[in-house]
Amino acid sequence: MTTDDAMGKGPDRDFFFGAYDEGGAAPWRTGRPQPALQRAADAGLVRGRVLDVGCGSGENALLFAERGHVVWGVDMVPGAIEAAQATAADRGLEARFRVADALALEELGRRFDTVIDSGLFHVFSDEERPRFRAGLERVLEPGGRYLLLCFSDAEPAGAGPRRVSEAEIRGTFAAPWTVVSLERTRFESLIHPGGAHGWIGILEAPAGS
Repeated sequence: MTTDDAMGKGPDRDFFFGAYDEGGAAPWRTGRPQPALQRAADAGLVRGRVLDVGCGSGENALLFAERGHVVWGVDMVPGAIEAAQATAADRGLEARFRVADALALEELGRRFDTVIDSGLFHVFSDEERPRFRAGLERVLEPGGRYLLLCFSDAEPAGAGPRRVSEAEIRGTFAAPWTVVSLERTRFESLIHPGGAHGWIGILEAPAGS
């Protein structure tokens, strides 16, 4: 199964790239951080050096840069990285953004205390999920945190990304990973009044990763 197959009727690769072309638009570009991540920040759940994987235009990454974290953001779409860099410059915030493959995070050559993911995990196929997890283990400090925000299977079928079950998350991040918490939340979107049904989870990398 390819990533595009897993996404069903959701946006394909061309859609992601087109979302950042002149005049492009996408439901996830709300112009502010995801409220669920804002609450996690307020609760002190994000610590140390932060990597935003699939950072898009950088709103979530810049939330943590504003709070004094050392922040990197990566995305496969050059237009997304350009938008993130421009927003950081406009706000006078320091963060490093670069084009990178989320399935080859080891190529960054750096370690982080926290990885945040707003809307990336739910685009991966079954075959890609273990590769992504392995990449997380290579960039997270031992015992580091992966903060996941994705669509849940409580969201009715239809357009948009793959719906993810609790069992799928727990299966992907089974021991030696630790599921610290996994709760239902809402994923803010321009086309989902009140937000789409989602999961927010804190998953802890193996101590010896």
